[in-house]
Amino acid sequence: MKIADINQLKISQLLPSPKGVALALTEACRREDVTINEIAKLIQTDPVLSGRLIQKANATNQRTRAISSVLEAIPHVGLNVVKQLAMGFSLIDQFQGGPCKGFDYQGFWSHSLLMAIAMQELGKVNRVSAPDELFACGLMARIGCLALATIYPEQYTELLKKQTPETPIVQLEQQFLQTDHNQITAAMLVNFGFPAIFVEPAYYHEAPAESGFSEGSRPYQIVHLLNLAKQIADFGLVEESERNKHIPELLLLGGKIGLDTESFGAFVDQIMKEWHSWRAILKLPVVELPPPFLRMMNAAAPRPENATNASSLRVLLVEDDPSNHILVKELLANVLGHTVFSASDGQQALSLAMETMPHIVITDWLMPVMSGLELTKALRVTEWGQNLYIIMLTSVEDEEEVIKAFDAGVDDYITKPIHIRAFRARLRAAWHYRQLQESWERDREQLKRFAAELAVTNRKLEHFALTDMLTELPNRRSGMETLAETWSIANRTGQLMAIMLIDIDHFKGINDSYGHAIGDKVLIAVSAIIRRIARKGDTFCRLGGEEFLVVCQPGNTDAKSAVLFAERLRQHIHNQQITVENINIQISVSIGVALKEPGMHSEDHLVNTADKALYAAKNSGRNRVYLSLNNKLIAAPTNNNKPAEKS
Repeated sequence: MKIADINQLKISQLLPSPKGVALALTEACRREDVTINEIAKLIQTDPVLSGRLIQKANATNQRTRAISSVLEAIPHVGLNVVKQLAMGFSLIDQFQGGPCKGFDYQGFWSHSLLMAIAMQELGKVNRVSAPDELFACGLMARIGCLALATIYPEQYTELLKKQTPETPIVQLEQQFLQTDHNQITAAMLVNFGFPAIFVEPAYYHEAPAESGFSEGSRPYQIVHLLNLAKQIADFGLVEESERNKHIPELLLLGGKIGLDTESFGAFVDQIMKEWHSWRAILKLPVVELPPPFLRMMNAAAPRPENATNASSLRVLLVEDDPSNHILVKELLANVLGHTVFSASDGQQALSLAMETMPHIVITDWLMPVMSGLELTKALRVTEWGQNLYIIMLTSVEDEEEVIKAFDAGVDDYITKPIHIRAFRARLRAAWHYRQLQESWERDREQLKRFAAELAVTNRKLEHFALTDMLTELPNRRSGMETLAETWSIANRTGQLMAIMLIDIDHFKGINDSYGHAIGDKVLIAVSAIIRRIARKGDTFCRLGGEEFLVVCQPGNTDAKSAVLFAERLRQHIHNQQITVENINIQISVSIGVALKEPGMHSEDHLVNTADKALYAAKNSGRNRVYLSLNNKLIAAPTNNNKPAEKS
C-alpha cells in the first residue's frame, strides 16, 4: 500500500479538516486523562452535533429504552467513534459546496452517507467490527475525492470530464496529479487517528483483489464489505434506467455474505430507508426513495421509445442496387445514427460479417454470386450467426416466397420501395431484440460466474472441513473417513490393513516451558517431517492435540513392514533437532501399531487396539514403537529399547 506523503506534496494546509467543536474534540481526545464528562460538555456546546450523535447511538441501540443524552451516547458509541463521527459531520457541514465546478459536493456526501449506512448494516450481519465503527469508516472511505477537488479545483474539474468506464478517475489522478484519492484517503485517515485495521481496507476497497489480504482475515472481510457498500451506494445514486445493470452483481455479492435474494432485497431496502432519514438530519437534498429492490429486480426490461437511441448498432447492409444502397445507408447512418458496413453481394457480406460481427444484417434477396437467401443460410449455420437479426429487402410479396425466407432464418422483411416509417418500425423491433439478447447474455455470464464462484467456495469449504488449519494435514474427520473407507476395502477384498497412532512425547512440557505459540510451531515441524517421509498411499491426519493417525494402504502392509516404517519414522523424528525462534528443542514420539485381525468388528476396535499399543510405548519409557498382535503387545527392536513382549 502506498500512502501519499502529505508533507511532501505540500498540501497539508489545503486538506479538508474539521473546525469548531470537532477540532476541539480531536485535540481533547489526544489527552490521555480526558474524561467522558469533559467530552460530553464539549459536544453539548454544539446542539446539532449533540442531536446527530444521539441519533447515531440510537440507530444501533439494542436496549428497549432509547438513548436520550450525550453522556449516554458516548460510551455506547465509543470515544474514538465519537471523534470520527464529529469529524465527518463537521466536514459535511463545511463542504456542501466548493471551488471545484465539476465536483458534485452534495452527491459526494450522499454517496458517502449511503456507504456509511451500508457498512453499519453489514456490520450487524458480519460482526467483523462494531457497527458504529464501520459507519465512520464508510463515511470517510472516499474522503480523498473531496480532498483532491479542494486542493486542485480546476485540474480536477478537467479530470472529471475525461473519465470514462475505460479510463477511471483513479487512473487520471495518477497520470496528472501523481497521486490518487485512495492514497489521500489513507493518509487522511491516519492523520485523523483511524485504526490501522480500517486504513488499508479503505485504500483497496475499489479493487479488493489487489489487497493480498489472507482470505477470512479481518482486513479481508472489511475490504470486501467496503466494496459491497460502495456498490450499494453506486446503485442508490445511479439513474433509474441504469439500475438493472447493477442488480446481478449486487445479488452475487449479497450471496457471498450469506444473504439470499429476498433477504438481500430487504437488506438494501432497509439501507435506503435509513439513508433517506439521515439525509434530512445532515441537511442533504432529500430525494424520493427508489422502489423496493425485489420489484426492481423482477421488473421487465424497459421498452425503448424509438430506435434512434440504439447506441449505434453495427449494421451490415448488403445491396447490389447503387440507388437503394445509398438511400438505406443514408437513413441508417445519418438519420438513425448506426454504424454501417457495406457489401454488394452475399459472398462479400459473409467475409465482412466474420470480420465486423454486426448486430443486424439487412440484405437484398436477389443478388449476383450469392443471394440473400443463401447468405442467410450460411450465417445461420455458424454459432455466432445464430444471434444475428436478419432483415430481408425484397420486391416480392408472394406468400410462399416469404415463408421460404422465414424458413431459411430471416427474422423480418421489408418490401421495396422502402417506406421510411415502416423501416423505422422494423429497426425498432431489431433494436429491442438486441437489447433482450444482451440482457440474456449478461444474465447467462452472471450465472456462469455465480456457478463458478459457488464451486470454488464449495471446494474451499470442503478443504477447510477436512483440513487441520494449523498443520495443513487432514483433520480428524478426514482421517476417520479414510479409516472407514480403508476398513470397508479390507473387508471386501480380504487384504491386510494397519494403522498407527503417534503421540509427541512430553508435549505438555514444551507448552508449559516455551508457550503455546512455540508448541504450535513444533506441531507444524513434526507434521512436515511426517509428510516428508510418508509412504505412497498411506494417509496421515492430526487427530487433535499432539496425536496423529496413520492409515496404511491395504494390500501392501503386514506386521513387519508396518513396524519397520513406524520405527523409521520414530528414529527420523528423534534425530531431528527442531529450532524455533532460536530455541533448540529435542523431540521424540511414541507409536502404537495395530493390524486388522479376525474378531475385530469395526474400525473403532482397531483404533482402540492401536491406542493400547501406544499406551504401552509411553508406559515403557516413551520414544519407542509397540505392536499389538494376537492380543499381545510387542516392543519393536530399537537402539533405545530391547525386544520385549507384554501379554
